Amino acid sequence: MTMAPERTAVRVELLIDQRWFAVCELTDLTPGRGVAALLPDGTQVAVFLDRSGRAYAIANRDPFTGAYVLSRGLLGSSGGRPFAASPLLKQRFDLETGRCLDDETVAVQAYVTRTRDRTARVA
Repeated sequence: MTMAPERTAVRVELLIDQRWFAVCELTDLTPGRGVAALLPDGTQVAVFLDRSGRAYAIANRDPFTGAYVLSRGLLGSSGGRPFAASPLLKQRFDLETGRCLDDETVAVQAYVTRTRDRTARVA
């Protein structure tokens, strides 16, 4: 009997209520761009992969407009801090803290992320 080959997939997980929740495969992300993901409670998150391969996640709702668009924002860095700039009004949100770099009184939820290997049998 021959065994099916194995492939290793890397998934992106968020820490939510002290539990890890898988949101997508790492291959679903394009460096420098974001995607929107839906959490079990209906919350939308914006998941990003920077050009060095690190994943980040923040709330997808732009607090200045109320639109769910932050996943479509552009990635950059300011003072060594990674950010996503809203595609609408261009406010920049720190990807590690969620703090708005252009208005310190505003912030979005930031999530702790990790990437984790999992092995799957290929039929």
